[in-house]
Amino acid sequence: MTNPDDIAYVMLDLVDTLGLRDVTVVGCSLGGWIAAEMATKNTSAISRLVLVDAYGVKIGGPFDRDIFDIWTSHPSKVAAAKWADPEKAKRDFSQMSDAQLTAVARANETFARFCWDPYMHNPKLRQRLHRIDVPTLLIWGEKDGIVSTTYGEAYAKLIPGAKFATVPGAGHYPQIEEPDAFLSTLNGFIQ
Repeated sequence: MTNPDDIAYVMLDLVDTLGLRDVTVVGCSLGGWIAAEMATKNTSAISRLVLVDAYGVKIGGPFDRDIFDIWTSHPSKVAAAKWADPEKAKRDFSQMSDAQLTAVARANETFARFCWDPYMHNPKLRQRLHRIDVPTLLIWGEKDGIVSTTYGEAYAKLIPGAKFATVPGAGHYPQIEEPDAFLSTLNGFIQ
């Protein structure tokens, strides 16, 4: 596997292998990109799709920065882009075990391998989103600095019939920063 498109096929194979039907697929951030890729390929087992602060598409022109550059920006700026409350981003690496530090490093390495080139998007995905034929909701943290609400609204317009909702007081991780508001929005859609 070299990109989220590949991961989407693996996840669809898993759904088939497990014999799942009427699945609500919820993907957050990179998981949202993977979920969108899945839904453009096959929705026979998917009943609803929820993309949470997902990336994966290029909205603007070739020189427009749609997605915040997490790799070359100072860590404090990355934290401020990800979190409405940047204090939540703080981790004390000096208190982590070697196994925990290895897990963090491997996660960062894997993320970079899957999302580096092209940066955080699949150039083909935008033209495939019209294939999504299940009810779809995009949930966005109102203060997301990684992919703005403007990006999220444009993403939603590319999916037929998709709805868009924001979670006030949340950044890129509304499910963590404002879980009650996030769950209220999610439950309103899936029930």
